[in-house]
Amino acid sequence: MPSDPRSILTDVFGHTDFQGLQAEVIGHVLSGGHAVVLSPTGSGKSLCFQVPALALPGLTIVLSPLIALMKDQVDALRARGVAATFINSSLDRTAREARSREVAEGKVKLLYVTPERFRKEAFREVMETVKATQGISLLAVDEAHCISQWGHDFRPDYSRVGEWRTWLGNPTTIALTATATPAVQDDILRQLGLDRTHDAVRQFNRGIDRPNLSLDLVETWSDDDKLDAIEACARRLPGSGIVYFTLIKTLERFSDLLAERGLPHLCYHGKLDARRRRQVQDAFMHGTAPGDELVLATNAFGMGIDKASIRTITHAEIPGSVESYYQEIGRSGRDGKPALCTLLYDERDLLTQMDFIRWTNPDADYYERVYHHLAHDREAIRSFGLDWLRERLHDRRRGHDGRLDTALAMLERHGVIEAEQHELPRGLYQLVGQLPPSLRESERLTEKLEADQLRLYDMVEYAKHEGNRKVFLNRYFGCG
Repeated sequence: MPSDPRSILTDVFGHTDFQGLQAEVIGHVLSGGHAVVLSPTGSGKSLCFQVPALALPGLTIVLSPLIALMKDQVDALRARGVAATFINSSLDRTAREARSREVAEGKVKLLYVTPERFRKEAFREVMETVKATQGISLLAVDEAHCISQWGHDFRPDYSRVGEWRTWLGNPTTIALTATATPAVQDDILRQLGLDRTHDAVRQFNRGIDRPNLSLDLVETWSDDDKLDAIEACARRLPGSGIVYFTLIKTLERFSDLLAERGLPHLCYHGKLDARRRRQVQDAFMHGTAPGDELVLATNAFGMGIDKASIRTITHAEIPGSVESYYQEIGRSGRDGKPALCTLLYDERDLLTQMDFIRWTNPDADYYERVYHHLAHDREAIRSFGLDWLRERLHDRRRGHDGRLDTALAMLERHGVIEAEQHELPRGLYQLVGQLPPSLRESERLTEKLEADQLRLYDMVEYAKHEGNRKVFLNRYFGCG
């Protein structure tokens, strides 16, 4: 394996030259400098840590929240002869232990893990062995906006990355994202324990413009308007397309209406079982049957999609933030050819997003109540499931309420609860920790709620912007 960056680029990855800021970032990292890299989706951010990983002597740890992407990236690296692996919850115990031994024995150059893995004692023991033998040369934090509670996709375990970084011996660190405002970029540095005024710390901002993406907005007033627009977008450019919806029930309704119009398509959402979701993803990636090239999906679809030829992205409902919107349209046109990104704007859809914001921001009292029931009503929950718990937490007159799903997810991420057995129905949890201060501080939770509301307001401002929408996006992300 070559050790010179340019030789690695050519011999391992098959590229003739670096693009954009890649060479500058890689040179800075190889000199021991820390970096925050803001660069568009599809611009080759991964090479900014993969090339140094092969040039440096020790192990490179790649933190990523996306389990779905780890296997694809590792498979691609291994196909190029790179000693890469991942350890996450998708593996059984035997596989995790086998891969851990390979890491401890120095047989791995790039290790992909989620931040949650650092909570496991067995994993920390492996890292102790690595620190004492080969050393940890580089820590790469992918999707780094997840570190910041002001980002659009905050993950609690990401907030402990600074702690884990210190424990690892403060290795050279590179944080990468396509979607971070200036405030979020500053928070990433702060959370990592890096001083932006220090010479060894640099922020690289390539900008966010993707010249091949055309950004359009169509104002709609009815379902028929939306159907016409969705059909027009799907037929405007030949190739694959994604139509994003917020609510599953809306997606299913539009699927029926489009089928009546004779527009073949696939559907992807959380109500489908894992096997069907995989089938839909595989059909979209490789299928040849009518309808395989168009998928109606909730926003989770795309996280594991690395398809260069997506020609259209249509948002049937307004997203909750500019960051989410930009991340989702960034999945189109990765081959550099023209792609059309269309937002269908209906002010009625704002009510849906306002509900989502309320559901994803339970207050401190709600967390206390959930924790109390989990602690004192375990047998009732085991017997009657989450519906029993919802009846005690929610006012039926207010209709659907998604706060319990958010609260349980947050308690799991904070290590407060664990599912008793993966094969049992969701809701059978055991308490393993105390309610953390961050979920008991009313002021902090209110601040987060207000930040989410402001992000939705910014999205509305984007929709109403009468000038060049790319100018708006560049200004929003501090690139113009």
